[in-house]
Amino acid sequence: MLKDNFYRDIASKTHPQETLVKTHCAYCGMQCGMNLRVNTGSNTIIGVEPRYDWPVTLGKMCPKGVTAYQQTNHNDRLLRPLIRDDASLKGTKEGFREASWEEAYELIVRKFKQLQGEYGKDALSVFSGVSMTNEKCYLTGKFARVALQTRYIDYNGRFCMSSAAAGFLRTFGVDRGSTLPWTDIHQTDCLFIAGSNTAECHPTSMFRVWEVQSRGGYLIVVDPRETPLARRADVHLDLRPGTDLAIANCMVNLLVRGGYADHKFIAAHTSGFDETLEVVKAFTPEYTSEITGVAPEKLIRAAEIFGKSPEAIVMFARGIEQQIKGADNVSAYTNMCLVTGKIGRPKSGVATLTGQGNGQGGREHGQKADLLPGYRKITNPKHVQEVCSVWGITPEEMPQPGVSAFEMFGLMEKKEIRGLYLLCSNPAVSAPDQNYVRAVLKDLDFMVCADFFLSESAEFADVILPSVTWSEDEGTVTNLEGRIIKINKAQEPLGESKPDWLIQVELAERLGRGQYFRHLQTASQVADEFRLATKGGYADYYGATWDKIDRQDGVFWPCRDETDEGTPYMFLDKRFYHPDGKAKVCALPYRPPAEEPCAEYPLRLTTGRVVYHYLSGNQTRRIPFLHDMCPEPYVEVHPELAETYGIHHEEVVRLFTRRGEGSYKVKITEAIRKDTVFVPYHYGHEQSINLLTIAALDPMSRMPEFKACAAQIEKLPQEAKVAGR
Repeated sequence: MLKDNFYRDIASKTHPQETLVKTHCAYCGMQCGMNLRVNTGSNTIIGVEPRYDWPVTLGKMCPKGVTAYQQTNHNDRLLRPLIRDDASLKGTKEGFREASWEEAYELIVRKFKQLQGEYGKDALSVFSGVSMTNEKCYLTGKFARVALQTRYIDYNGRFCMSSAAAGFLRTFGVDRGSTLPWTDIHQTDCLFIAGSNTAECHPTSMFRVWEVQSRGGYLIVVDPRETPLARRADVHLDLRPGTDLAIANCMVNLLVRGGYADHKFIAAHTSGFDETLEVVKAFTPEYTSEITGVAPEKLIRAAEIFGKSPEAIVMFARGIEQQIKGADNVSAYTNMCLVTGKIGRPKSGVATLTGQGNGQGGREHGQKADLLPGYRKITNPKHVQEVCSVWGITPEEMPQPGVSAFEMFGLMEKKEIRGLYLLCSNPAVSAPDQNYVRAVLKDLDFMVCADFFLSESAEFADVILPSVTWSEDEGTVTNLEGRIIKINKAQEPLGESKPDWLIQVELAERLGRGQYFRHLQTASQVADEFRLATKGGYADYYGATWDKIDRQDGVFWPCRDETDEGTPYMFLDKRFYHPDGKAKVCALPYRPPAEEPCAEYPLRLTTGRVVYHYLSGNQTRRIPFLHDMCPEPYVEVHPELAETYGIHHEEVVRLFTRRGEGSYKVKITEAIRKDTVFVPYHYGHEQSINLLTIAALDPMSRMPEFKACAAQIEKLPQEAKVAGR
């Protein structure tokens, strides 16, 4: 206690010309609380202190959060617009010159109008991201549909959270990433965590995970790797990548057979149970073991622990979602809570560990191809009318639904899409099948990129617009619980950089659509319109004013009016969002991965994060400490597999699939299956593992299958060097 008070006292002290700005981290969905230490005299963030009053993380921070402020004043910041004068150098950092904003805007408007005049409104597209505030995400959707009048907008959540969204919508009729607040996690009796390397990807959650075990509760982990989380698990279900659906179906079968089903809850509050029972009864422990490689006794033990636990939470992340059956995996694991009645109450429920900082809010308010603000459907005339009344356009002017993020590359290849406005995303690293994606980007007629660093994707742009970092603007984001929180401005924008929302307002004016945007001259004005546009939707933010967010340390949506304090727990009344008020227990037959091992490609390749980096690495690879801790990718190989191929620790090997290849140093470890190799995905150019991954898409969520494809490994001559170093 004395030590805690000592650090709290330090965090409250400032020096001359220094102020503390209360805010949240720039990175993952934990959105850890922090105070930025700002030198107001030099307009510089000089340090960071944890916020002990933030109820979700209680002063905890990870290596990325501690160093996040270093990106704002980084030497690599883009401070003026750049125009490419040499189109032959697309795909490189060369060929750009500095320009004024007016020159950049004039070129963009001229090219956009030219393309739309020749090929129609839908010749333009918008590809955005969810590491922005809700207000920016909202305005990006409006900008695409009202200023550009195109149907083609989608976002990088298709590579991150779309399967969770699709699965929750099918099961509950609504998509909120967690049915209960994070402050309940340590109080439950059992955590069943599937496809999440929580200790590295969401490390500030771990004190709650360990507390469950300290109190005598249980931890069950589903993962092909023995991650730090799996190492501490009471049961580790070490499955083959891409076989989660068999595990989930087996769990439901064993829960029902073991007498753990809550038949009263099932009858009153769910539909589809009988059909699901018919599907899962084939998934005996023995049959499931044949598919997954998990020992039958482990499956039996896991179901017994979950079934006997009075309270339990099922949690998952990209490991189960980035598959061609990612949405099915989400619904199937959620079935475990529905058949046992462990949902719609404290200490029990379902939660997804969100990858991006605003992965929840960013998918709710209009960046998806088929969605409008408040989780309204663009195919629903009533929903369209509600949004049009806020935007000031007629329903006839609302563009039709577009296509998902990866599918837009296909339309670019066919020349149905000729231009791209890219912001807050780096698909030249993060998309699958990179050789294809990069060729498509290089062949675009015209591309604009807004970013604060010259990313690998910006190298393909014709114009680069310098945007601001998270600490140079204000607005709201929604963390992994569904809690709306406030990001506060810590310093003035560097150089000539501008917030993305302001760039869009200024572009709309020059495109002749300014009447729909010019009233938005501050972030708070965007926030007011954004809240109004969500009013009455499933994701209703109308009552979540900035004052209320500050007063309550965040507001859980839905929050419908000024008197509403928000909704920390979903479904407490046991009513779900389907018309009949029931949740759907989903019958989901097993499907294998799109690409299974064969004689030519006998291994399973899977990908993921490390604790020191974030997404494509465009931010974290520039921070000296984070770069030094993990400067390059590597391939994890089991000792027995290494012996089979005659390869050694830290030796360079060639890893290849049907789509591409890469050279990586070997990390020999027993913490991975013998038939599986793992490579982190934070690296660009020839070090990108997404040169190898497959673009097979989930038919419901349109999520690519990053987590499973067939691969081969090859020993190289000793003098070989890793490509790109």
